[in-house]
Amino acid sequence: MTEATIQDFTQPAVRQEIWFESDGTRLFALELGRGAPVVFVHGGLADHRAALFRVGPLSRDHRLLCPDLRGSGRSIHAGPLSWDRLADDLAALLEHLEIERSVVGGTSMGSAVALRFALRHPQRLKGLILMSPLYPGADRPLADAATAAMRVMSEAGQRALEQGLDSLSPLFETLPQPMRDVALEMMRGFDAASVAATTRFLAQCEQPLGSASELGSIDVPALLLPGVDAQHPAEIARLYARHLPQPSLIEPTDPELLQKLAQFCSRVS
Repeated sequence: MTEATIQDFTQPAVRQEIWFESDGTRLFALELGRGAPVVFVHGGLADHRAALFRVGPLSRDHRLLCPDLRGSGRSIHAGPLSWDRLADDLAALLEHLEIERSVVGGTSMGSAVALRFALRHPQRLKGLILMSPLYPGADRPLADAATAAMRVMSEAGQRALEQGLDSLSPLFETLPQPMRDVALEMMRGFDAASVAATTRFLAQCEQPLGSASELGSIDVPALLLPGVDAQHPAEIARLYARHLPQPSLIEPTDPELLQKLAQFCSRVS
């Protein structure tokens, strides 16, 4: 997606900043477009703008809700984190907007939040989108590359507290343009204590599910996009597909990926 395209989808006919309360914390989300709701969650060391790289075009025909996770972006939080707490924050967003059920998805860390939401709040779920999942379940180890990356992020989060946010910039140097520029812009708006809290949580390597067998309880359509790097092994998405009752797999290199994503959201909404 080009930079011009990203700008197109951040300025649709409907664009609203949303603030809501959850467990005593003020949290932020961006709403784009009209139609059936789709909540999509960014990955680690990011905010709602990173979600737009993945699913921004959905705002053409859907009500796209991209929250800043607790401890990310404008959702400032320096305290402890858990997958349950992050999942409950999504439920609080839906409650605030009086949305009974929604498609919910995410990428990387965000896919783990969406997955935990599906397990914890199944009555609020219409469909599930999991991009680049990385957690196989607590009965299996995380990929070595994932644990190493989380350790590096945690060390960087501590440096951000001690030396300032510019110390995070090396983490984004290898990103392609225009993603790198957007990532650096996000970084400059981070809260250092929130970054430290989020990266500390990720480095604990806690998983959002005990075993892939738990996915059998998620009886809604689920769309899976395998990861393409060592931190997000493609076999994690295929593991999920073997246990989810209604899975569909899309390869991340599929030239019709965005079209199929929109079709999925329309079909299950």
